[in-house]
Amino acid sequence: MAARMKFICDTERCIDCNGCVTACKNENETPWGVSRRRVVTINDGIPGERSVSIACMHCTDAPCMAVCPTNCIYHTEDGIVLHSKDQCIGCGYCSYACPFGAPQFPESGLFNHRGKMDKCTYCAGGPEVDTSEAEFKKYGRNRIAEGKLPACAEMCGTKALLAGDANLIADIYRQRVETRGYGPELWGWKIAYGRPKRGGEIQAKGDLPRKNQVPGDTQNGGGGFPQ
Repeated sequence: MAARMKFICDTERCIDCNGCVTACKNENETPWGVSRRRVVTINDGIPGERSVSIACMHCTDAPCMAVCPTNCIYHTEDGIVLHSKDQCIGCGYCSYACPFGAPQFPESGLFNHRGKMDKCTYCAGGPEVDTSEAEFKKYGRNRIAEGKLPACAEMCGTKALLAGDANLIADIYRQRVETRGYGPELWGWKIAYGRPKRGGEIQAKGDLPRKNQVPGDTQNGGGGFPQ
């Protein structure tokens, strides 16, 4: 089975240094006004402050793919969501559909020409020949073809931002939280790693559906974020 390449940001380790943002900008030489990755801080300056690095999450069921009228957005064999700028018409539907704000125009202006959409490529380039000059000019460096991880994850000094096979990085995160000693209180922990209420083994691994989730059940009883 092909790998499903994903990002995970450990908010307990993210220190809002923006090293991932700088690394992405430098590695891919994105145009002015385009930031494929950004760091968002929640509860800034008060107890419980957390920062999280956000970019395209390369969704398995990507909403941007569903709304694109030209089918320019596609999945690679590794589950990475890429797009073809030759097919893109700059309609902006994907930017409205994406909950992470990943697709964006390289230029701004109400009535000005805004060009083709740009987004995080997981440092995997585009539909052009791997590591070719044409691919780099349109999409940036193809580190995946070179056997490397995305530049943002490689640059993260605290290893808060993890990239790679979804199952592997999920195991790394699970081990971290178990070491901290407060796994069950984390939002989403029960569905991701908890034992099913009806007994048996966890069936929410890999590409399988989450059969262990009881209909109508919230993720952690109250369904809220940790305090």
